[in-house]
Amino acid sequence: MALMTGKQYRESLNDGREVYIDGERVTNIAKHPSFKPIIDVKARMYDMAYEPQYKDALTTTLEDGEVVSRAYKAPKTKEDLTAIRTHVETVLDDLGGVVYRVGDETIGEMWSLYDAKDRLNEIDPTYAKNIDYHIDRVARKDLFHVSANTDPKGDRSKLFSGQDGGTLLHVVEENDKGIVVTGAKFETAAAYANQAFVKPTILDWNAGSEKMAPFACGFICDMGSPGLKHICRTSLGTNKNETDYPIATKFEEIDTLLIFDNVLIPWENVLFHRSLESAAYIRATVHRYSAFNYTLRMLRRADYLLGTALLNVEQTGLTQLQAVKEKISQLINYREGINAHLTAAVADAEVSSGGLMMPNQSLLYTGRVFALSNFPAMAHLTRELVGGQLAVSPDSATMADPAIQGYMDKYYSVGEWSPQERGKLLYFARDLLNSSYAGHRTTFELFAQSPPFAQQMAVFNNFDAEAQRELVRKAADLKSAVPVASL
Repeated sequence: MALMTGKQYRESLNDGREVYIDGERVTNIAKHPSFKPIIDVKARMYDMAYEPQYKDALTTTLEDGEVVSRAYKAPKTKEDLTAIRTHVETVLDDLGGVVYRVGDETIGEMWSLYDAKDRLNEIDPTYAKNIDYHIDRVARKDLFHVSANTDPKGDRSKLFSGQDGGTLLHVVEENDKGIVVTGAKFETAAAYANQAFVKPTILDWNAGSEKMAPFACGFICDMGSPGLKHICRTSLGTNKNETDYPIATKFEEIDTLLIFDNVLIPWENVLFHRSLESAAYIRATVHRYSAFNYTLRMLRRADYLLGTALLNVEQTGLTQLQAVKEKISQLINYREGINAHLTAAVADAEVSSGGLMMPNQSLLYTGRVFALSNFPAMAHLTRELVGGQLAVSPDSATMADPAIQGYMDKYYSVGEWSPQERGKLLYFARDLLNSSYAGHRTTFELFAQSPPFAQQMAVFNNFDAEAQRELVRKAADLKSAVPVASL
């Protein structure tokens, strides 16, 4: 059986990796207070696959009969896509929260690479066999696989003019063992992952012509590779009370600045190299699968907004007010809008160029934009429904102080709701909506797959508008030969 256990996952992180946080080098990442909660979450996910009640939903078999994670087997049918959705929802149900960088949403980028194999072979056939090998390897070894995309923002004009690559990741040497790369990337969860698919994010690959060739590389990198340094931001959940911050203390995913200081990438791990066309092609198709799992998580976030709002207004009887029902209805519309896009993306799924079953791209990308662009307004609506106590309630230790228990009982009891139960609901709402963690999540979600303009470009590029043009041609009695200018 290829499936890893939680214990094996924790042990796999003891590979000598260089991880720095809060002014210190981490010696045991699985036990470090900033990383332990989220590593425990990931370990729980591994262990779930061994439990009888979850086995059918979380595992499947390869053609040779080897059992693997359902998340890591590429979809060939619509039923496979539905099974992937069931996998994500089953995991999130058990965890009781939303986690983003846990592997299932990043393996899809490798499937996009698989779909591009024929096109990449036309460009450069050298590395095509590596794509098949690594997709199979992730599944059989059950590796925690992430995706290093984001570049530190430097002076791009120097790159485009060929003067200097600055901080952008690029190849500095080739030898018989592989390529040597230098530069930096940002990636969430890299410090406690097994490997990453590292690739460029530049959009305009024609700007610098062949001077940009060293930057046009994609590869698999082991997160314990010599010369690779993980510089992590401070955790927003460490040292906080678990009752007061029930989300941040459990689900904080740590973001990492990955420094590649002359890191050797073996040739068998190189997926494309010195190919501007390959880099541009991959960039345009990289989220065709991963956006599905990502938008599923936004659906779960919408569920938490709706549930939080409902419980807060129901305890005080405010659902009798039409104005409150109207606001709840808006949250329902938001939730069901995301659900409709995801459901339709599977119902109208398309066979990809590589023979995989791909969620309908137009419905998937419009669903992603709908979820992300409306979330801030829906979160604000939930704040209105929760009310001002979201901002002013005392912490759990104060509420439990015997000296003031009578006051808490008098002023925080509502019907069957004790002060303790109301407090827990308010603390959950605060961590969902108002805490530092909540603010970080909103920004992370906005940029996690690509910036907003790129998400809109994905919508534009994947919608076939010819039917709408033809409707107007007929209605306006236009000549069918009138050309359409390319945009």
